[in-house]
Amino acid sequence: MIISEADATWAADEFINYFGNFTSIEDYLRFVKKELVPRANPLVSMEDEFFNEDISPEEMEFDIKFIGDRFENSLPQDHYKNLLSAVSSHNNETNIPGRELRWMVYEKRTQKVIGFIRFGSPTINSKPRNVWLGQPANLSLLNRHTAMGFVIVPSQPFGYNYLGGKLLALLCVSHFARETLNKVFEKDIALFETTSLYGSTTSASQYDGLKPFFRYKGLTESKFLPLLHDRVFHKLHDRFTLLNNNTPLTDNKASSKKMKRQTKMIASIKKSLKDENKLQQFNAVIEMAFGLTQKKRFYISDYGYGNVREVIRGDQDKLVHGQNWDKFHLDNIISWWKRKATKRYETLKRDGRFRDKVELWSQDEHIQIIR
Repeated sequence: MIISEADATWAADEFINYFGNFTSIEDYLRFVKKELVPRANPLVSMEDEFFNEDISPEEMEFDIKFIGDRFENSLPQDHYKNLLSAVSSHNNETNIPGRELRWMVYEKRTQKVIGFIRFGSPTINSKPRNVWLGQPANLSLLNRHTAMGFVIVPSQPFGYNYLGGKLLALLCVSHFARETLNKVFEKDIALFETTSLYGSTTSASQYDGLKPFFRYKGLTESKFLPLLHDRVFHKLHDRFTLLNNNTPLTDNKASSKKMKRQTKMIASIKKSLKDENKLQQFNAVIEMAFGLTQKKRFYISDYGYGNVREVIRGDQDKLVHGQNWDKFHLDNIISWWKRKATKRYETLKRDGRFRDKVELWSQDEHIQIIR
């Protein structure tokens, strides 16, 4: 769509002023998060929801609570969304295409929240997965046998004090999780995938050190432009909609519509700008913004099966239990975590580094979002 020079200049300046705020992915995440914080319920009242007790991991037990009306004794979606927004550094999407399952995990004795999980369908393309398989995935077989972890977020200070991120990751690959996903997704799950949130910002991840449950398979190659946050995005898209005969740039039911609309706006600006200096400035800022996103660390789990790769490749039809099968039972997974978490807990206590303050996002607080 060709727009006027005045509209193109105005829109270009909106992009330039927005992405000019950032020099790193951490800057971007913090900015977007601060924009979203005022929409949530007052955060002070949420502190009592989250675990901050001084208890040995050996004394802990856990409740997994399902989210949404389709489950008995479940929690409402809004409750999950509000509490997750209070603790997660990421802007978590609420309208997700495809099948999904959400959990909130509680420490049973205190009935305090220790973390959040969201399962979904796998991404269509992944270079590390293709390398592991030795070929591009058969999408039918991939979708039948694979689930992905999109949210695996511990509350703080539980995550810091007790390796909480590792506990949540382990719950995702337990036989309990696999059997639940089979029922909810109506599939035969045998492979779990997830990626680190911050990519190459840090060389470590909460999924490291979890063999045989998780294995690192390389870095993704996704290069994409971070999304404009809602206020700026809607201001721009409302204007482009008006210029497009009051028609949105994509269908309202389209998948990834925000990204597609942003891409179309950028293309329109580039095609319409006549001012060479402004166009050069705009292109430079967009290229810089592409550099904010990073390769992410890609991890898989086979739930203890011995031939997942062969089944997803289509070489074999029947899944076979491997030598680690029994380790993936929920009780065994929690026992494994308790041994690791107890060492962590005792070290922090001995060194005076144990934390007892609940960390929630606010406009003023400077939370360490990349640990």
